[in-house]
Amino acid sequence: METEIFMPTEISIKDKNKAIKAKVVQSAIWARSKVVEVLTEDNDRYYFIYYKNSLIYGNKLDKVEKGTFIDKVFTEGMTIGAPHPLLTALIPNLSISIPNKNKLFSQLETQYSPQEIAYIATTLDSFFEKDQLVKVIDTIYFHFRRNGSFMKSFQVVQILHDFSPALKSAHERLNLHDFNKYRDFYQPSNLLSILDTDPLFVENHCFKDRFNPEKRTLLKDLLHEQDRLVELLLWLEDAKELREIDTIKKYTAVAQRFVTMEEWVQILAQVKVNPFRELPESKGIMEKMLQNGHYEKAALTLLNFIGDLPASYDDIQVEIWRNSDSRFVIAHLEEFISLLKQLPEGEAPKELDQKIFQMVVVLLERHGLKAVYEKLLPIQAFNLDVIRKIGNMVELLEDPDRMMELGDYYADFKQYDQAIDCFFWEMELQPQNPSPVWKISKMYQYKGMISEAASYQKVYEQLKDHQEIS
Repeated sequence: METEIFMPTEISIKDKNKAIKAKVVQSAIWARSKVVEVLTEDNDRYYFIYYKNSLIYGNKLDKVEKGTFIDKVFTEGMTIGAPHPLLTALIPNLSISIPNKNKLFSQLETQYSPQEIAYIATTLDSFFEKDQLVKVIDTIYFHFRRNGSFMKSFQVVQILHDFSPALKSAHERLNLHDFNKYRDFYQPSNLLSILDTDPLFVENHCFKDRFNPEKRTLLKDLLHEQDRLVELLLWLEDAKELREIDTIKKYTAVAQRFVTMEEWVQILAQVKVNPFRELPESKGIMEKMLQNGHYEKAALTLLNFIGDLPASYDDIQVEIWRNSDSRFVIAHLEEFISLLKQLPEGEAPKELDQKIFQMVVVLLERHGLKAVYEKLLPIQAFNLDVIRKIGNMVELLEDPDRMMELGDYYADFKQYDQAIDCFFWEMELQPQNPSPVWKISKMYQYKGMISEAASYQKVYEQLKDHQEIS
């Protein structure tokens, strides 16, 4: 039985000379950076830090410490949990080699600006001692100061202060007289001007305050030029924008760069956007799922929108209902009841009766009779035989003189243990009556308990012989 719409993302980790298989658990984004958490076959957790879609560093962690960059990204950033098709798009390479830790910063110098390295250092506090990272940032700060680059040195000391607010030297430097004009310049109202000289600052600032409409708009404009995937995720995070048909069409075009149209329809369904109203191609996607026998995947995509589907989806709903496993239907019973109410009048009562019968068999394995009856109340209007039987059984529960009848009902629904209980009750009330004994024997036969069935068969034959002699 299908239980998930999406398949997990698998990766390979090369740690020294060892190759490790793992599955992605989740990924979280913070502006230009992201963290990927994976779980190995040995239940070890690895975390990988990326900057501008390039792997910076990662390794096994037994615990994510509170207050670290990884902790902040997973609690305050945009998180995508597994399984999800956009996870694969977020990870540039599904084969990861862990960089040499001792050579890491010398290698970063060949790829990134000093300011970027200062920022990247702040993302690595789960793998390096904080003092070691502060030393890296300090070196960059003093390099700019010695060269007379006061603007850049101010930018770096801001990074240092954000990373370690309790650091006395960072606070003192931030308030140096030489930096007065830069402090005045770095005001939230001046973001567009700051953007020209310090886009990294603006991106981080806007991302942190991304639910502010003005800053969100600026962030989206920045992402539009730099990272369309993160822009897409930002849109998926915004419940208000998800209701605007123009943006749905716009981001559908963006999404098709990263996922298939089928996956995109499923993603929209998960965030409660009705693709079946907004995207005409969705119908063809659903029909293809059904042709491939993916009935439950189709159901998981469609069920949230029962009652808000075009009439052209009636046949699709019928096919989903007819072909979904009973246990799957029960797991989504409320939604399927809504689907049943949408079925066209041509749906055959016999076919409907058979499917509900299969559901009742499973429900009675998990719940008491009265609970099953209550679950089926919303579909009593269908006037099906199976519903009438359950109603009769509930009435018989209160009548100890009709336990044989109740036992027969339980047997019809393949609930042999409950049937045996009913027949035992009758056997105790009428110890000379062979009928309940015969039925107990049959129930044990159905359960595959041959010796017990044979024992009661002997008792039955003795009672029957005694009855004939009398």
